[in-house]
Amino acid sequence: MNLPESLSVSGGHLFCGGADCVSLAEKFGTPLYVTNENHVTGNFRRYEAALKKYTDNVQLLYAAKANENPIIIQSLAREGAGADVFSLGEMRAALEAGIPAGILLFNGSSKTKADLRAAIEKDIMISVDSVDELRQIDAITKELKKRGIKVAEKTVGNYMREMKIKAHYVKPYVKTTVDPDFDNRLKNLLNEQFNPEKPNAVWCTDITYIHTEKGFVYLTSIMDLFSRRIIAWRLSETLEAKWVVECVLEAKELRRTIQPLVLHSDRGSQYVSRTYIEALNNIMPSYSQKASPWQNACIESFHALIKREWLYCFKIKDFNHAYRLIFEYIETFYNTVRSHSHCGYLSPQEYEEYYYTQLKKSLAKAG
Repeated sequence: MNLPESLSVSGGHLFCGGADCVSLAEKFGTPLYVTNENHVTGNFRRYEAALKKYTDNVQLLYAAKANENPIIIQSLAREGAGADVFSLGEMRAALEAGIPAGILLFNGSSKTKADLRAAIEKDIMISVDSVDELRQIDAITKELKKRGIKVAEKTVGNYMREMKIKAHYVKPYVKTTVDPDFDNRLKNLLNEQFNPEKPNAVWCTDITYIHTEKGFVYLTSIMDLFSRRIIAWRLSETLEAKWVVECVLEAKELRRTIQPLVLHSDRGSQYVSRTYIEALNNIMPSYSQKASPWQNACIESFHALIKREWLYCFKIKDFNHAYRLIFEYIETFYNTVRSHSHCGYLSPQEYEEYYYTQLKKSLAKAG
C-alpha cells in the first residue's frame, strides 16, 4: 500500500503525523477528522517557494470553504497566508484566526448587500462579478463616507478603470399607452436637461402598470427633477385622465409654487387631454418625442426602481395591497431615507433641505 508521507501503519493501526488514529477515535469518538498540521503548513511552504522562483510578489490565499477549522486557519495565518472567503461566517473565521483584513478576498457571485457592506467597512478586497455589484459597492462606499466612516473609496474607481466599464441601467422600452402623433404642436422643452438648479423648476411625470392577482393597477407619479423627489402620486384601477389631473393638482397644492415651471411627460392620451392642459394652468407642458422613453429617463428609472427594489418582492393581491406597498416605499423610504447618487448620496428630502439651508445663508449674507 502506497501511503502519503504523513501517514503510516503499525500494529494494524493507522498513524497520522505520528498520532495513533485508533487511540484518537477511542478518546474523541467517531466520526473523527484528523488533520496533520505539519503536512498542511509544509504544503503551503512548498507552494509559496515554487511561486517565488518566478516572482517575489506572492500572496497565497487559503480557500476557507475547504475547511473552516480555526486551528488550521490559525496555522496558515502564522505562515502568512491570506484567505479566499465566500460568506460573512468565513470572513469572521479568517479574521478571528488572525489573518489581516488586507489579505482577505471576498469572492462569489451571490454576495448580498450585507456581505458587501461588511467587506467595505473592514477594507477587505472584493472580487467584483457584475456591473450591478460594482454599482452597489460605489453606493455603499459613498453612504459610509457620508456617515463619517473611513473607507478605501478609491478601490471602486480602480475596479472600474481596470475593467474599462461604466455602470448604467438600460430599461427595455415597452409601449403601453396610446401615443397621439402631434409632432408640430407637442414640444420637448426639457430636451434631456435633467439637472435643474433649483426645486420647482422642472417636474416630470409618467404612468406605469403594476400587476396584481386581480388585474392591473396604474401608478401615476410626478417627480421634481432637482432632487428626484416624488412630490405626488396616484394609484388607480383605470387609465382615465382624471387620475393624472388629480396628481397634478396635488403636486401644485403641496409645492405651493406660483413660478412658471415645466412638466415633462410622454405623449400618452392622458397627457394631451383637454382636462390635463387645463389643470396645468401656468405650468408649461413638455413632451418626449414619439417612442423615445429615454427623454423621460428619470421618472422611467424611478418606476423601474420601485418595482425592482420593492414591488417584485411581493405577490400583490389587489389594489389595496399595492397601495400600501407603494405608500411605504415612497413616503417612508425613497423620499426620506434612500440615498441617491444625483443628490450626493443624500435622500431627496435631505437634498432639498440642504438647498434651502444654503439659500437662507446666502440671503442672510446679502441682506
